[in-house]
Amino acid sequence: MASVCIVVSVFTSLVSVVWGEGFLGGKRAGHHSISIEARSRAFQAAFGAVLGCGGSVDSAELDQIQKTLAPMWSAVPKNQNGRVEWRLVRYMAHRYFMQQSSWMIRGFEPTRQLNESHMGTADILGVHTPELADAVMKGQLSQHGYSLQDTAALVSAIQHLIFDSESSLLEKVYDVNGRSPKTELNRTGMKTLLEDYMLHWMIGDDQESIDMLKESQALIEETIPHWQSITGLVDGTLKSMEYKSVKSMELGKMDSTVEGRYSFDVAHQAAGNIARNFASFWETECQAIKSTLVSMDPSGTGRVRLSDFYGSNMDGEWHFAESEAYLRELGALDETSSWKGKQVIIPNYMQAASNCIVSTSHYLVCCVNECESILNDVETAVGSPLAHAHDVLSVIRNMSSFDNMPPKLDDVLKAQLERVAENYDGRVPLHGRLFAQWLHYVFPRECPFPHKAGKSSSQTPWEYGDMFIASDEEKTAHIMKDSTNSTTAMHGEELHWMSQWSEEEELIADYGLHLRAPWEGKSWMTQAFVFLSIIGLISGGVLHCSSRVPGKMSYSGAVDKAHFV
Repeated sequence: MASVCIVVSVFTSLVSVVWGEGFLGGKRAGHHSISIEARSRAFQAAFGAVLGCGGSVDSAELDQIQKTLAPMWSAVPKNQNGRVEWRLVRYMAHRYFMQQSSWMIRGFEPTRQLNESHMGTADILGVHTPELADAVMKGQLSQHGYSLQDTAALVSAIQHLIFDSESSLLEKVYDVNGRSPKTELNRTGMKTLLEDYMLHWMIGDDQESIDMLKESQALIEETIPHWQSITGLVDGTLKSMEYKSVKSMELGKMDSTVEGRYSFDVAHQAAGNIARNFASFWETECQAIKSTLVSMDPSGTGRVRLSDFYGSNMDGEWHFAESEAYLRELGALDETSSWKGKQVIIPNYMQAASNCIVSTSHYLVCCVNECESILNDVETAVGSPLAHAHDVLSVIRNMSSFDNMPPKLDDVLKAQLERVAENYDGRVPLHGRLFAQWLHYVFPRECPFPHKAGKSSSQTPWEYGDMFIASDEEKTAHIMKDSTNSTTAMHGEELHWMSQWSEEEELIADYGLHLRAPWEGKSWMTQAFVFLSIIGLISGGVLHCSSRVPGKMSYSGAVDKAHFV
């Protein structure tokens, strides 16, 4: 019923827009052009309809989303209307969900290469509201850009669609346990049902494996790390909801939970709370993984030799067993060092899909992206799409890594940042590949190395296939190969630890309005001198076209039009 209601609501909300100049059609004969603001209102109304029949966007929720997005919004490039293109909308939505819940929304993965035929939208929109997804991508609003309010409306709609989709899994769990969603359960029954829900949520659609696990508590604890803590999370979530119910009763609002009766709606709310907060709960496990990797990185390069990586797995640990080919696919393998050979990049490995503890059809629950807070601080301090190198350095100097260590800011890195700025009128684009690459080398254990578009993926182990795990023979071969030269030329490696650096830029969006030509902003006398010099060169016949220097970036018009989100 809910999904039918949503589709009908979305279709109804779009009709008035489509019959005007709206998302999909051109201007009707005899009709004036609809303003950008009117299109925005229709856009937001359409997403409001996603909340269900008669639903509306909660203003307090939208205000909170906009507040969270504000630092990003202030620092991304805008068009002449003060709006952003679709690529930036999906970029901000991706970062919002990563910051709030460490959810990687399917369809918004940064590894996806975008082009005119594939602009990338959340898979859940295409499944539940294809009309709306089509309107978002192909409508006239996309030609004029999206506002902060539009972006917040999209985020809100996705949140609600995911919450609604969780009810389907919950209904399945009720059915498997011989319960009707219409019946109320006591507290023990609700806790047992939610623990069963966690099994389905974490294991997926493999009902045979789930049934096998339910027959043996020991097998569950062996298969799912920290299962006892997970059941404690369920119990804690229920206690929190019970406490809120008591407070509501004190305000005169009656709740059956206070009387020990738990409805399907209570179970649904509990499941949603667990999903939103699970990454924070699981972060202890993520940090344990990172600590193990850091212990194998004494030089602080954010890299671990592949032989050491596999060596730590020889005792049967379920971590550090990904095959070389799968690590390469995930973008977690650095193969550029002639001194240390193949290395696992710590932050790329931590953010890889293989470390996402939950994988649903709509999102993955991953480890916290520690670089988000770093970039967020830079955006907040700068407040614009471009920043002078000295301003960036000033912000970075006041930061510390998650290991409470000062950031790497040696002369080489300072020069690299200034070199990036030279290509953009003395300023650094905050949302380009080169700045992300620079951040990686400043915070090598927190910020992932940004590969060029399409060079890595977010495939889960099951999506990648049977070859995702390394065989014992493969691990042993790497260990034996590197055992004789593990300490060779360490000093040389320190001098060449940035071997993966590349000069290829990929801007997240069009920076054209924010960049000036080399002659803009100069005094009129300088402009006149440049003009007369050009005239002289032309009259002398010595003005020649020069080819682009390999490995160097040119002014914005000549920068490759590529995107990495």
